[in-house]
Amino acid sequence: MTVREETQTIERLTLSPYAALSEQSFGRRTPEPEDDLRTCYQRDRDRILHCKSFRRLKQETQVFLSPEGDHYRTRLTHTLEVSQIARTIARALRLNEDLTEAIALGHDLGHTPYGHAGERALNRLCPGGFTHYRQSLRVVDYLEKDGKGLNLCWEVRNGIITHTKGAWARTLEGCTVRYADHIAFLNHDIEDAVAAGVLNPTALPRDAVQVLGDTKSRRITTMITDLVANSANCKNGKMQFSPEVEEAYGVLKDFMYSTVYVDKDAKREEKKVDKMIEALYERLCADPTLMPNFYMQVAYHQGLSLIHI
Repeated sequence: MTVREETQTIERLTLSPYAALSEQSFGRRTPEPEDDLRTCYQRDRDRILHCKSFRRLKQETQVFLSPEGDHYRTRLTHTLEVSQIARTIARALRLNEDLTEAIALGHDLGHTPYGHAGERALNRLCPGGFTHYRQSLRVVDYLEKDGKGLNLCWEVRNGIITHTKGAWARTLEGCTVRYADHIAFLNHDIEDAVAAGVLNPTALPRDAVQVLGDTKSRRITTMITDLVANSANCKNGKMQFSPEVEEAYGVLKDFMYSTVYVDKDAKREEKKVDKMIEALYERLCADPTLMPNFYMQVAYHQGLSLIHI
C-alpha cells in the first residue's frame, strides 16, 4: 500500500459523509498517473502554490491601490488568510482539508492589477465582460505553464469558479472557501481602513458589532464558530450562518460598501486605473504580437477573436 492509499483510507475512516474523498474525484481534464505520496488534491495544492500566478499575487493590493506602509493586505496575504480560515472550518466539520486548501490558494489567481478597480475596467472594455473568477479558472486551465495549464481536478476547478457569487460549489469544501473569503475580506478591509485613517472603528454599526464583536479577532472567531455550529452534520448538504449572524454580517458589509469602498481618499487613484487599463488594452488589441504567442494560441482554441484576449 502506498502512502497515498494510506491517506485515502484515513479519509474514508475519519472524514464526514459529506466530505469529498480524493479517491472519488471526478478527475482531471487530461488523465495522469496517480502519485505514490500525495492525493490528487494535495498535488493540486502544490501545483497552485508553486505557479507563477500565485507569486504575482504579492504585487496586487486590496482596497487601497498604493498604500503607504508595509502592513496593508495584498492579494497574496488575503489568499493566505482565506486559506487559514477555510482550513479551520473544514477541519471542524471534518471536510477534506486538502481540497479546501487547494481551492483557497487558487481562488484569486485571476485577479487583475489594481484589484476590483482593474476588474471593473476590463469588464467595461471586454466584449462579453470580464470577471476575476472566470479568469482564475482560465489561468489554471490554459495560461499557466506557457499555455499548458495546471490540469487540476474537477473539484478544485469547480470551487474556484464558484467562489464569489452565483451558483454554489458542488462540494462543501468549495462552499467553505466562499464563506472564508467573505469572512476574511470584510474583516481585513475594516482593519486596513482603520490603519489608513479612512475609518473610525467607533463608526461601525453598533448592532452588528454587538453580535459579531468589536475587534477583528472576535468577529472572525464569532463568524467561524457560528458557521460551524449551524453547519454541523451539513444538513441537506448546506452550510449556513445563524439568522442573527447572517443579518449582522450583511449590515457590516453594506456599511463598508456605502463608506470605505467609495471613500474618495481610499479611491482617489482609481480614476487613473480606467485610463491605464484602457491604454494597455487598446495597445495590445492593435498589436497582439506584443503578447506571448501562447496567448494567441489560447484565444484560437477558445474560438475568440483577438479583441477578446
